[in-house]
Amino acid sequence: MKLIIRKVLVVAYAIFLLGLTACAQPMTPWVKPYERQNLADPIMSMNRHPIANMHVAHVYEARESARGSETNGGGGCGCN
Repeated sequence: MKLIIRKVLVVAYAIFLLGLTACAQPMTPWVKPYERQNLADPIMSMNRHPIANMHVAHVYEARESARGSETNGGGGCGCN
């Protein structure tokens, strides 16, 4: 009975070590320099439509009752 428990513990320890090594990352970067052009594609940009973004910022400022409320701290009462 002790032999079976020991074998199970050895197998469990081996699986644990194998899983631990799967979490290790290589020292080289995942994105190669020649692949970075794909990440710099304009379709990946968050702000693709500047006019639409200006409108959204205007609506947000009106809702928050404070000019420039998306960048500065403070509330709508004017007390910064």
